[in-house]
Amino acid sequence: MRNYRSVALTMFLAVNGALGFGLRSIAPRGRAALVTSSTSIFSTAETSEKAPEASADKETAKDTVAATKPIKNEGAYDNLKMEDIVSLCKRRGIIFPSSEIYNGFAGFFDYGPLGSELKRNVKDAFWRNFVQCREDVVGIDSSIVHNPTTWKSSGHLDGFSDPMVDCKETKLRYRADQLFCAPVVLEECGSTVGYVCVLEANDEDMVKAAETQAKKMLKEADKKGAAIKPFEFKDLTQVTEEEMAQIPSPGSNKPTLTMPRDFNLMFQTNVGAMQDASSVAYLRPETAQGIFINYKNVLGTSRAKLPFGIAQIGKAFRNEITPRNFIFRSREFEQMEIEYFIPPGDDVWQPFHEQWIKNAREFLLSVGLKDELMGYDVHEGDGLAHYARACTDITFKFPFGVQELMGIAARGDFDLRSHTEGSGKTLDYYDEETKEKYIPHVIEPSLGVDRLILALICSAYAEDEINGEKRNYLSFHPSIAPVKVAVLPLVKNKEPLVKAARGLFEKLQRRWNCQWDQTGAIGRRYRRADEIGVPFCVTVDFETIEEDGAVTIRDRDSTEQVRIPMDDVIPYLSKAIDGY
Repeated sequence: MRNYRSVALTMFLAVNGALGFGLRSIAPRGRAALVTSSTSIFSTAETSEKAPEASADKETAKDTVAATKPIKNEGAYDNLKMEDIVSLCKRRGIIFPSSEIYNGFAGFFDYGPLGSELKRNVKDAFWRNFVQCREDVVGIDSSIVHNPTTWKSSGHLDGFSDPMVDCKETKLRYRADQLFCAPVVLEECGSTVGYVCVLEANDEDMVKAAETQAKKMLKEADKKGAAIKPFEFKDLTQVTEEEMAQIPSPGSNKPTLTMPRDFNLMFQTNVGAMQDASSVAYLRPETAQGIFINYKNVLGTSRAKLPFGIAQIGKAFRNEITPRNFIFRSREFEQMEIEYFIPPGDDVWQPFHEQWIKNAREFLLSVGLKDELMGYDVHEGDGLAHYARACTDITFKFPFGVQELMGIAARGDFDLRSHTEGSGKTLDYYDEETKEKYIPHVIEPSLGVDRLILALICSAYAEDEINGEKRNYLSFHPSIAPVKVAVLPLVKNKEPLVKAARGLFEKLQRRWNCQWDQTGAIGRRYRRADEIGVPFCVTVDFETIEEDGAVTIRDRDSTEQVRIPMDDVIPYLSKAIDGY
């Protein structure tokens, strides 16, 4: 009976399109040690090749596993375009354009079934890392609409703006610091033919767009083919009126742009039945001020002592002039911020600032960002806010260029002092050790949920080759993957097998978000799981119910498999997913 079942199983799998099946020695019943499966599905690739001959030879099985090991495409990220990411997100239910049935609404996005799970996992990971696992940080959840005086005191009413330019012909608006111009200078004589103007992007794309404009300009000037000097780009906040008169608008291709002017980014609303000046309020443009105005409440109720921090995750709204690059810059987004309060002093803040930079990078690595895609941008001189002592951004190499991902700023006492003056309430701290009263200074680690999700999707994108077949998949870290486990009954028409698989699936559901998939060839089901980043697939087969009571667990990235008793599945996955 045992040989008959093994041969029948091999024939079934070969017919159904899954490659690399063979036989293995059956492990003893009960809680056996983990055994690398040489008989389960060795590869997810679906080709027309035949399955290996049935054999009980362990060495032959090992050879088969080695032969089907994925060959990773190390250069896949360099060729990744934002269009690929946007298409994948929509196709697989991660992120949709908001109000799509009404032709969308620029700057707003909706998270689908997988995206909402991914978002929740990212926020949970942040909270667990920086609040639950620390004794010096507590959390709050403040309202989105504050007393409008809050924004007067914080400086947002007068100074929270971006530089904007208008195209007088097309009526389009652009952020001046996201438009870059450069003179087209002839190599031979050094004369300037005109100016090119391109939108901010990675260096290669900006140069390519500028070259296209320059070629057209040279042709119109009867200097086709003339050599030009390398482009020296600067954004439109740095140009003079004389230069602006020569810079073409991206909308009209003519010099029709206005000089930059400030545009306040806050969304205005009205509170109450009356709509007059007394009812004006604002949707918060950041979550930080909700922390500062609750500082005294938290200090009095949590028995906190300096240094300590207050964390918050919540929605923020900014009326961006030109939302772009998918969810990187949108008008509605979520922030994860911490205000870490420390004693004043020139010799105090630097060690805290450096430690938070280190902690921030470690967190980003722990959720799956690739180290080689991250960098640092240290703000200096005019790049610093007027109140900041220091600010370091952790950057990420997106497909559209290197951009800020997470900022860690030493903000001094500007915020608490401003709210003390604006409210008339004292927001100082009494230090029992030094017997002093002072307004604490602040270190602020700030991270956008949506930006981190975009970085995680980009970082997780991977390509490899198995048996000559190309595979695209998302290599999410198990802790943040939207679906942790896919349970796959080998066939859907054998009731005892399906019942056993279903029982395991329902147990796993109590711990993690899991997927049930019983349709199609096993290789095809593996590929579906791979594309949405499911880290583990559990296959329940004939031997599970008739011989060893064990299942096969397949790893997404390596495609390696282990055969373990069903009772050991949850401990095994818990270690792999949760780390304990």
